[in-house]
Amino acid sequence: MIGDRANQIPIDNPTRPDVPATPFRVSILSRNCTNLASGAFLQLQHRIAHRKKHAENTPDLPVREGGNGEQTQQTQQVEHDGSSVNGMATRTVSTPAGRVQSSSSSPNASNFPQRQSSNNGRARASHGSRAASIFTWAIAALACLWIAWCTAIGPCMRSDQGLASFGAINVLWLVLTFAITFGIVWLLWAYGSGRLPRWWRARRHSPRMITRIPSRTADHPSPHATADPSPLTTDPSPLTVANPSPLTADTRAAASRASRASAASRTASSHPAHTTHHLLPTPLHLFLHRSGRKLTHATNRFWKLFLVFFIGWLWVPATLLSAFGADIRSQAREFSWAWNQWTGLDQPYIGFFSFVPMDIYPTAHYLWPHDPTYLTDQHNVVLTVFYGAVTAFSRYLTGSNDLGFVTLSVLQFAFAAFAVASAAHRFLNLPWLSTSFTPTPSRGCDLEPRSHAHPERGFLKRTRPAGGAARLWILLFFLGCPLVWFSTISITKSPLFAFAFVWWFGVLYEFACTRGHVRPRTLAAMVGSVIIMLISAKYAWYILMLQVVLCMLADRRRWKVYLLTMFLPTLLIHGGISALGHQGLIITGDPIESRGIQLQMIARVAKHDPKSIPQSAREKLAPIFNLDQMADAYFRQDADPVKSSGIQSKKTSYRWRTVTPEDMKQFNSAWLEIVQANPQVAMDAFFAECYGYFDVVDEPYVAMSYYVNNDYVQSQTEWIGQYNHDWRNDVVHFVNSWSHIPVLGWLTHGNFYVTLTLLFGAAELVLRRWRTLAWHIPLLMLMGVMVMAPANNFERHMLPLAFVFGFLVLTFVRDTRRANTPRTSYERAAKAQRNQGQQRIHSPQRDQS
Repeated sequence: MIGDRANQIPIDNPTRPDVPATPFRVSILSRNCTNLASGAFLQLQHRIAHRKKHAENTPDLPVREGGNGEQTQQTQQVEHDGSSVNGMATRTVSTPAGRVQSSSSSPNASNFPQRQSSNNGRARASHGSRAASIFTWAIAALACLWIAWCTAIGPCMRSDQGLASFGAINVLWLVLTFAITFGIVWLLWAYGSGRLPRWWRARRHSPRMITRIPSRTADHPSPHATADPSPLTTDPSPLTVANPSPLTADTRAAASRASRASAASRTASSHPAHTTHHLLPTPLHLFLHRSGRKLTHATNRFWKLFLVFFIGWLWVPATLLSAFGADIRSQAREFSWAWNQWTGLDQPYIGFFSFVPMDIYPTAHYLWPHDPTYLTDQHNVVLTVFYGAVTAFSRYLTGSNDLGFVTLSVLQFAFAAFAVASAAHRFLNLPWLSTSFTPTPSRGCDLEPRSHAHPERGFLKRTRPAGGAARLWILLFFLGCPLVWFSTISITKSPLFAFAFVWWFGVLYEFACTRGHVRPRTLAAMVGSVIIMLISAKYAWYILMLQVVLCMLADRRRWKVYLLTMFLPTLLIHGGISALGHQGLIITGDPIESRGIQLQMIARVAKHDPKSIPQSAREKLAPIFNLDQMADAYFRQDADPVKSSGIQSKKTSYRWRTVTPEDMKQFNSAWLEIVQANPQVAMDAFFAECYGYFDVVDEPYVAMSYYVNNDYVQSQTEWIGQYNHDWRNDVVHFVNSWSHIPVLGWLTHGNFYVTLTLLFGAAELVLRRWRTLAWHIPLLMLMGVMVMAPANNFERHMLPLAFVFGFLVLTFVRDTRRANTPRTSYERAAKAQRNQGQQRIHSPQRDQS
């Protein structure tokens, strides 16, 4: 109403185009409408002022004048000059029948002369934009090259021959993979920037699977036909306009008709000119539409999503009970020793040849406190205490750990359903949106103004709840992917961290989509997710600290919220654990745990070319490692054997009982000497330890199915292994068979989602979506954690990226829709004409805004 009436009012004087228009006066019809009318008046004043400023420079759309459909006698083409500032300089070019005219007149040209420095500023901005584009594309190309390199060297690493066997086939793999990955990034960039090829647009609007019904032809005209049946011009020349007169109501109406006519012209182009077809949905389309609405209704609340995931995964704990490995048994043993000491049992360090829990994942004896303690931070002390307490209570009740293992798996299963439902609710339903004033609250409002103070700047497509297709893909992944099945009951630290990360990722998305006030439940969710991340993975505090800085840079007004919800919990938990270690109450982690890549390099050189190791490096490493034992224990996929991890029957390459802090100071220099002496073998060790995370062809070294039917579960339990013993083997066999299927098996591999996540991140970088990248940086940091991990292609390290990949794609699509929404009717018409293959034009309104 107010906006529609405004569009019908001419804002310029049609009799004197060279005289600026007078302000429009709003008449108040009632006292009850005073506030509404005054607000509309202010908006109209801004709009009128903007249109008066660009009246002579804004090209009008083609308008048929007169009842007979004859076009105006002189049609001119208006091109925006690149050197114009504030719309003052344009170049008017007549049609081939006319002559070229140039002018730089403007209503305010005499009052605001064009400055020479404006051209320099525009040129500097253009050079800066070009440099930024080159930089972002270079980074994206490097990401694609890294994926291509990891894929190309895969056969060399799997055969354990190293880079020396790199040949023509590997070069072909390199070129082919780079072309595919870079093509994916280019397609994502084209989609994200609205530059998809015309064939894709034509395919989207093609009338396939749609019933065509002939309409009334010229012989049987419709009784509702207008007086002027002539369509808009479809001349393939650049956008043409009638007289360069100020905007009128007719030209504004033509702007809205152009976008509708463009879609109709694409459909009607393949049919005879005398017949028009109406498009009706087929029964399949109706079925899909109704199914989407029902699916949306079934997942539009948090509790509904929770029930969907809880019921959909219920078969996992009901039939498999629990899944675990050696870590939980080590944690239970640590807590048992610590509990005995806390209850008064004297347990001194026995001696040099003793074997205590700290010797399984060996912690150097110089880190042991003087007063005996048996609680370590190897698997995060908080998680060790909790898991150990539950298993100890289970032994008290039943005499075995089995009930404790099942209890922990059920608790993690419930937390997984809660965390995934919470994240899905935020990404799919956008619960923070207010739907009080929208005509369709289930979908929300489509458009929102760019600036309420400047309505002339147009609108943005408002983010709205996801449709049925997006919900279907998200549900299919979480309910049908074996990675999720086994993670719900695997009581190791990585799956717990992954589900906490999913919860935290959803909360970050709400922060990124909102401004100002934060819901109390959102603050509680942020604190809760941060706490669980910190107690499940020791590297979580690195991610959180960087994210605090990025969030404060991207959203400075809520810096206190980020400090209270992320920085403060990190400071208390990480600082508290460090304080316990300094006071001797617990044993801190051995720094050798973070040197997996260095250990693999030294061990591979010692195995394949021991003579190349300098004597000085041997002397520096002698107090720390036994090089002969390192060579025997070396395995290209895993650094744990080199670190002497395991029970008593292991190779003791690491001298953890006798090493001192002074000896460790020589480690880096010795490693550097060995790498310089034999860089090729050292690089073989590095790539063999991390290439699998980015090679979709590579099979996982340790899959999540390992924790379901290993010997710890099937043979070393009281009654868990006897419950559905064969069913466990059948489930694992089915998943492994699926995993080995080419291409389809990639859906069950974590590195498939890691690779796609890296490509989507490269596309976001090229599109310069800095705000989105600010809360996607943790995904890149997790990739760095994988590279630094002690094992190659360890599937549990990739769980966080696999779980949030669907939400990442949904965010990319939403950002694309918002970015490609035309701001004004002029741009909608121009975009419609560009879609028909016409030459791209410059929009003065876009340049001004």
